[in-house]
Amino acid sequence: MTSEDLLKVVIDSLEDDKAEDIVTIDLRGRSEMGDFMVIASGRSTRQVAAIAEKLADRLKQDHGILSKMEGKETADWVLIDTGDVIVHVFRPEVRDFYQLEKMWMPSGAANRSAAAG
Repeated sequence: MTSEDLLKVVIDSLEDDKAEDIVTIDLRGRSEMGDFMVIASGRSTRQVAAIAEKLADRLKQDHGILSKMEGKETADWVLIDTGDVIVHVFRPEVRDFYQLEKMWMPSGAANRSAAAG
């Protein structure tokens, strides 16, 4: 599975679980940690935990991909590391505080995956 295929699986899973404000950042050539970063929001700690858990479950069951997960205990910010795609799921207030998009996106870029769709 290519990193682009994995990215599509990740975004489909996030959309299925009603994640909000999904943003994809292309890291190829910019970072060794992965090819893509995906940032999304859940409305509550319960939804953030459920989105992360279901994503990790789908990757394992459907594609045999084991992911590392951090932060599920408090579920303010859960990191799911799939290898090629790094996924961050936040509560909106926590996402606003850390502003990962500003840190990683090229200036002036707005690459929203879940735009008008």
